[in-house]
Amino acid sequence: MRVVFMGTPQFAVPSLRALAHSCEVVAVCTRPDAVSGRGSKVRPSAVKTVATELGIPVIEPATLRDQSAQDELRAFAPDVLVVAAYGLILPLEVLDMAPLGAVNVHASLLPRWRGAAPVQRAILAGDDVAGVSIMHMEEGLDTGPYCTQASISVLGGTARELTARLAELGAEELIAALSSIGAGSTVWTAQDESKATYATKVTKDDVAVGPELSAEQASRRIRASMPASPSKVLLAGRGVTLLDAEVAAETLPPGAVATTVRGLLLGVSDGAITTKRVKPDGKAEMDACAWARGVRDLESATWERAR
Repeated sequence: MRVVFMGTPQFAVPSLRALAHSCEVVAVCTRPDAVSGRGSKVRPSAVKTVATELGIPVIEPATLRDQSAQDELRAFAPDVLVVAAYGLILPLEVLDMAPLGAVNVHASLLPRWRGAAPVQRAILAGDDVAGVSIMHMEEGLDTGPYCTQASISVLGGTARELTARLAELGAEELIAALSSIGAGSTVWTAQDESKATYATKVTKDDVAVGPELSAEQASRRIRASMPASPSKVLLAGRGVTLLDAEVAAETLPPGAVATTVRGLLLGVSDGAITTKRVKPDGKAEMDACAWARGVRDLESATWERAR
């Protein structure tokens, strides 16, 4: 089976690696190199880096609406297009290009959480499970039928952790789905439109935290945060990003700070939350208690929402 793979971030990498071991990946299509990270350097996408390592030709069109980009894709004569977090809209001319169509690895249990940020929205909404769907792509936003789904528990997981787990799970489901698609035995299930929800992009406001929130609200927001939308606070007057959180058994006054054997304790409106990992402004992420040991008079320190 000749495959053109289309993906950009780390989420797509397990699917690309799995495809490279089971199919003929004739090309990889990814977003152009972009400025990212400290120093604002131009960096290749995670998918481009791995494709280069695997010796697979890479193309980086700025858009797929141009005839030249479509002709370049068509020249690879793919049997199927496989898409995983690519980041560009595929016009109908591209969706119809391959005889077996375009198959998408989407990180939700469709029709719940169509769109850009399904894992983060599942956490923010308090969902018990998150998942992946292998979907046949249409022109609508994640509206196509799916042939397989698989789920994992959301309980206690951060968006980064759950996304990594779903990336591996999605790769496994993708290979099984392509086998049945190639054999012509796939059963596609239409999505129930009445149950559709949409995972709009998460902003810094969506994951902002302060002592006025409940422990459950604060925990969900922190666990849903990502580098592009961090949960930043002022802690003992210092800018700190909170990287994980759980509802604590202990109680503190709102805005108070303490340490326990489990991590750094922050008081909220109905108790407290515990965080184990933090990222001080301008520094690498680190153990929260290790950071707290460098704070003078922690017992009298307070925390608040970042301004």
